[in-house]
Amino acid sequence: MSQTIEKPRTGPPGSGLGGHWRVIVRNDDHNTFDHVAHTLARYIPGVSVDQGFRIADTIHRSGLAIVWTGHREAAELYWDQLQGAGLTMAPLEQG
Repeated sequence: MSQTIEKPRTGPPGSGLGGHWRVIVRNDDHNTFDHVAHTLARYIPGVSVDQGFRIADTIHRSGLAIVWTGHREAAELYWDQLQGAGLTMAPLEQG
Protein backbone atom coordinates (compact mmCIF):
# COMPACT_ATOMS: atom_id res chain seq x y z
CA MET A 1 0.00 0.00 0.00
CA SER A 2 1.47 3.35 -1.02
CA GLN A 3 1.38 6.34 1.27
CA THR A 4 0.67 9.92 0.18
CA ILE A 5 3.10 12.47 1.55
CA GLU A 6 1.85 16.04 1.60
CA LYS A 7 4.59 18.60 1.00
CA PRO A 8 4.35 22.07 2.53
CA ARG A 9 3.53 24.97 0.22
CA THR A 10 6.64 26.94 -0.76
CA GLY A 11 4.88 30.03 -2.10
CA PRO A 12 1.61 31.91 -1.88
CA PRO A 13 -1.49 30.66 -3.69
CA GLY A 14 -1.35 31.42 -7.42
CA SER A 15 2.43 31.48 -7.54
CA GLY A 16 2.85 28.13 -9.28
CA LEU A 17 3.61 27.51 -12.92
CA GLY A 18 0.47 25.44 -13.47
CA GLY A 19 -3.10 26.57 -13.48
CA HIS A 20 -5.06 28.46 -16.05
CA TRP A 21 -3.17 31.59 -17.02
CA ARG A 22 -5.00 33.82 -19.50
CA VAL A 23 -3.43 35.56 -22.48
CA ILE A 24 -5.67 38.53 -23.29
CA VAL A 25 -5.45 40.79 -26.35
CA ARG A 26 -7.00 44.26 -26.11
CA ASN A 27 -8.55 46.37 -28.84
CA ASP A 28 -6.53 49.29 -30.18
CA ASP A 29 -6.62 51.81 -33.00
CA HIS A 30 -3.45 50.76 -34.81
CA ASN A 31 -3.70 47.02 -35.56
CA THR A 32 -5.74 45.80 -38.53
CA PHE A 33 -8.03 42.78 -38.42
CA ASP A 34 -5.70 41.11 -40.92
CA HIS A 35 -2.62 41.65 -38.72
CA VAL A 36 -4.38 40.43 -35.57
CA ALA A 37 -5.79 37.33 -37.29
CA HIS A 38 -2.48 36.34 -38.89
CA THR A 39 -0.50 37.03 -35.71
CA LEU A 40 -2.83 34.86 -33.62
CA ALA A 41 -2.63 32.07 -36.22
CA ARG A 42 1.15 32.31 -36.24
CA TYR A 43 1.74 32.15 -32.48
CA ILE A 44 -1.25 30.51 -30.77
CA PRO A 45 -1.40 26.72 -31.25
CA GLY A 46 -4.55 25.49 -32.95
CA VAL A 47 -5.71 28.92 -34.15
CA SER A 48 -6.31 29.14 -37.89
CA VAL A 49 -6.45 32.41 -39.81
CA ASP A 50 -10.25 32.07 -40.00
CA GLN A 51 -10.42 31.62 -36.22
CA GLY A 52 -8.04 34.56 -35.88
CA PHE A 53 -10.50 36.76 -37.78
CA ARG A 54 -13.35 35.64 -35.48
CA ILE A 55 -11.20 36.44 -32.43
CA ALA A 56 -10.22 39.81 -33.95
CA ASP A 57 -13.92 40.59 -34.37
CA THR A 58 -14.53 39.71 -30.71
CA ILE A 59 -11.63 41.95 -29.68
CA HIS A 60 -13.07 44.79 -31.78
CA ARG A 61 -16.64 44.40 -30.46
CA SER A 62 -15.85 43.59 -26.80
CA GLY A 63 -12.63 45.50 -26.27
CA LEU A 64 -10.64 42.35 -25.51
CA ALA A 65 -10.56 38.58 -25.87
CA ILE A 66 -8.91 35.71 -24.06
CA VAL A 67 -6.88 34.10 -26.84
CA TRP A 68 -5.23 31.27 -24.88
CA THR A 69 -5.32 29.69 -21.42
CA GLY A 70 -2.95 27.20 -19.85
CA HIS A 71 0.28 26.83 -17.94
CA ARG A 72 2.21 29.94 -16.98
CA GLU A 73 5.40 29.25 -18.94
CA ALA A 74 3.51 28.82 -22.23
CA ALA A 75 1.27 31.81 -21.43
CA GLU A 76 4.35 33.99 -20.90
CA LEU A 77 5.83 32.83 -24.21
CA TYR A 78 2.65 33.52 -26.20
CA TRP A 79 2.15 36.86 -24.44
CA ASP A 80 5.71 37.93 -25.32
CA GLN A 81 5.33 36.80 -28.94
CA LEU A 82 2.03 38.62 -29.43
CA GLN A 83 3.32 41.79 -27.80
CA GLY A 84 6.49 41.59 -29.89
CA ALA A 85 4.31 41.45 -33.00
CA GLY A 86 2.65 44.70 -31.95
CA LEU A 87 -0.62 43.52 -30.41
CA THR A 88 -1.93 45.39 -27.38
CA MET A 89 -1.81 43.00 -24.44
CA ALA A 90 -3.49 42.96 -21.04
CA PRO A 91 -1.35 41.72 -18.14
CA LEU A 92 -1.34 37.94 -17.69
CA GLU A 93 -4.10 36.78 -15.37
CA GLN A 94 -4.53 33.55 -13.48
CA GLY A 95 -8.06 32.21 -13.65
